Amino acid sequence: MRITDELRVELNAAEWTKSTLSGSSGGDCLYVAKLSGDRYAIRDSEQPDVEPLLLRGSVFRAFVGGAKLGEFDI
Repeated sequence: MRITDELRVELNAAEWTKSTLSGSSGGDCLYVAKLSGDRYAIRDSEQPDVEPLLLRGSVFRAFVGGAKLGEFDI
């Protein structure tokens, strides 16, 4: 997904949620935001200059479901 000016405005206004499993030092935090159009954005606090990863809702839900099942316990 390309980040348009409209999407950038939405990302700046998004309500970002931090993982409760993120470290307390503030350097290894993962944030996610629900966007319009059944899209999600994920960002890493250690890489503030990197654009967020944008995912379709179905892809995000498949990943979260797989993580809950332990499919990514590597």
